[in-house]
Amino acid sequence: MFVKEKFVLKNNQEIEFKKQVFYATLQDSWNNFIEGKSVNTGEVRQIILDSWHNSVKNGISPFQKKVNRVLTEKEIIYNENLNRDLIDVSLPVMENLYKFVAGSGFTVTLIDNKGIILKIVGDQEVVNSISKGNFIIGADWSEESAGTNAIGLAIKLDQPIQVISYEHFCICSHNSTCSAAPIHDTEGNIIGILDMTGDFEKAHSHTLGMVVAAVHGIDNQLESKYAWAKYNLANSYMNAIVESISQGMMAVNELGVITHINNYAIKVLQDNRDEIIGRDIKTYLKSSYFKENKKDLLGLTDQEVDIITNGKIKKAIISSRKIEGLPSGMKGTVIVFNEINRTRKLVQRMSGLEAKLTFNDILGKNEKFLSTVKLAKNASHSLSNILLLGESGTGKDVFAQAIHNASQSSNGPFVAINCGAIPRELINSELFGYVDGAFTGAKRGGNPGKFEMADGGTIFLDEIGEMPLELQTILLRVIENKSIMRIGGHDSIPVNVRVIAATNRDLIKEVDQGNFRRDLYYRLNVISINLLPLREHKDDIPLLCEHFIQKMNHLLGKDVNEIEDAVQQYFNAYDWPGNIRELYNILERSMNIAECSRLLVSFLPNEFTALQKVQNSVSHKSFDDLEKELISSLMTEHAGNITKVSNKLGIARTTLYRKLDKYNLNHY
Repeated sequence: MFVKEKFVLKNNQEIEFKKQVFYATLQDSWNNFIEGKSVNTGEVRQIILDSWHNSVKNGISPFQKKVNRVLTEKEIIYNENLNRDLIDVSLPVMENLYKFVAGSGFTVTLIDNKGIILKIVGDQEVVNSISKGNFIIGADWSEESAGTNAIGLAIKLDQPIQVISYEHFCICSHNSTCSAAPIHDTEGNIIGILDMTGDFEKAHSHTLGMVVAAVHGIDNQLESKYAWAKYNLANSYMNAIVESISQGMMAVNELGVITHINNYAIKVLQDNRDEIIGRDIKTYLKSSYFKENKKDLLGLTDQEVDIITNGKIKKAIISSRKIEGLPSGMKGTVIVFNEINRTRKLVQRMSGLEAKLTFNDILGKNEKFLSTVKLAKNASHSLSNILLLGESGTGKDVFAQAIHNASQSSNGPFVAINCGAIPRELINSELFGYVDGAFTGAKRGGNPGKFEMADGGTIFLDEIGEMPLELQTILLRVIENKSIMRIGGHDSIPVNVRVIAATNRDLIKEVDQGNFRRDLYYRLNVISINLLPLREHKDDIPLLCEHFIQKMNHLLGKDVNEIEDAVQQYFNAYDWPGNIRELYNILERSMNIAECSRLLVSFLPNEFTALQKVQNSVSHKSFDDLEKELISSLMTEHAGNITKVSNKLGIARTTLYRKLDKYNLNHY
């Protein structure tokens, strides 16, 4: 036993002797370096020697007794907030590590990636002692500020390192041993340093191992924290996306239970979120939409379905997509839907960008009318601007759509705007758009105008005569330069747009009166098309009536297939100041109250039959007299051609023969 104790004592003495020799050699090397003498690299580690040289280059005094750079109180608070996650994760680990070294004179320190001390954990008297060298919160212990030390080298080398006694460049640290290791984020970037500092005589290689182990713990916790934050961020993104779409959205798990829902879906289902989440999807959708297992939804794409809400049925357009292949083996379904009424409104709102009518929708047999149609067809093949002139209701919008659909730009947008229906203060922004912040109430991000929306297609400027003079100047510039500038903007935006304008005004008169710019008139009036008022092609009324009645039969669920002769007489005698639009209106009102397959005079609106012009005609002459005059006039006009006259009157040939006998007009 005595021999063993003697051996241990002798061994400890040898170790202590070697340490003393090491420190003495290290001190000599430091002194030689400071005095400018050569240093044996076998006595000092190369990384330490390199750092000494860097310290000299950085102007660090080896005799400084404390670190010079310390943050202000305000800067310390800012820096702590900047590194809040690192501090929150590291402090518990630091406190646990300190428990192993408490009372030994060691402190555990957290430093940011620039070398600034964030937190110190240790015995108070030790903390007070090391503060003399400015080893305090807010002090800069980077190599550039404090010379060679473990903190600065761990940052520079990105590796754990221990620096002992005279390996430190400055004398303020010669009585210390520092063991430091870098802390990394999930991308491998240094975000901080963990350091243990104590008396150099207590230096031990195991100290660095303890620091490295603690850093692994911090890294793992940070990784978990970042993973959780990433998950929460992804979840926030998903929620933001789900809530931003203008459709209802639900997520359903493999059991058919609703797990997620957005606000629009809640509104449609007319329930609160807590009540909906956790319910079976079949609470709201009929079981016929599910597969045999009654859990999985059939693959639906824009399918019209019934949604059950508070016992009532709502029509909706629905699509569903199954989610499979998750690591957990779980399955689910995402359901997207929209109420049909809302979908229709959306389509109607967007319909201004589409021309639906073609020349096939323009009906007539009158020679003058057909000549107008031919001119419009020829104009459609040109790139020149077109001016449509005609009274209200003559079909200027129909001609505009037909011209667009027959033109080279038929695949482009067709944008219609009524210049007389928009307030003067808004028409500028409607036509040319505006940038973000252009005026109070402007849509965030700005908004394109009709000209931008019509790029590559046609813009139809209805009621162009109502456009204010100040805007006529801008419109002229746009047409000439083929570019626009948004309100509040500075950039010119090129637009390739074919302009079709329309008016019921006498623009030449408006020009002479100073209400319309002459130069704009000539720009628009490259091709002028005058649309006939209905009173000048009354022979097309039977054809129009037949077309409109067929259309309304379908819309109103009627089965009208004949018009009473007296109705046709009223139509032929009337001057139609509202033109084709008025004819359509009269027919629609009559069809709504029609009770049989024949359109009778009794179905016509009272105000129509009482109109002055017809009233005057009928007050002086009976219907028979009126009809006789009309037939006589047509027989003279068409040289007794029974087929042509019957077609003009919209009656059968046999009926015409009967009326010729009745009125003694057989001499034709």
